[in-house]
Amino acid sequence: MLKEMPKESLYEFTRQTVPCVGFNTRRVARLVTQYYDNALAPVGLRSTQYSLLSALSLMGEAPMQDLAFMLAMDRTTLTRNLSPLLKKGLVKVSVGKDRRYRPLTVTAKGQSALEKALPYWQKAQSSILDKIGADQWDQIMRGLHKISMIVEENQEIK
Repeated sequence: MLKEMPKESLYEFTRQTVPCVGFNTRRVARLVTQYYDNALAPVGLRSTQYSLLSALSLMGEAPMQDLAFMLAMDRTTLTRNLSPLLKKGLVKVSVGKDRRYRPLTVTAKGQSALEKALPYWQKAQSSILDKIGADQWDQIMRGLHKISMIVEENQEIK
């Protein structure tokens, strides 16, 4: 029944029946993740792996807790997402001066994987942004940032 429903009607249906911010952001996140996973499939990366590699590449070198904070992930989830990247040799863990400091870095192989994936990511990104426009995307980003600030603020209150 719902599959035959026009997309605009489905939006109205979910907006009215399940107006939950959490539900709707997770629903969109799942759809967007699937979209980028499909786009990146030719290079053998999942969207979560691409995001992780990109973030770490921009940071240069980062301890796990900084990367987890930047990605808004708990350490367990980050460890699970890092595992295939470590096994493929795309990311490495070093031992710092202090044995507790174990910075992560993208390897040359990981940088190469990012470079191969970039055109696929750009095509997927452009496909969405061309349809919604730069102004709409800016509003969405501002809204998402506000939501994240509210959530982070409320977590600190507990």
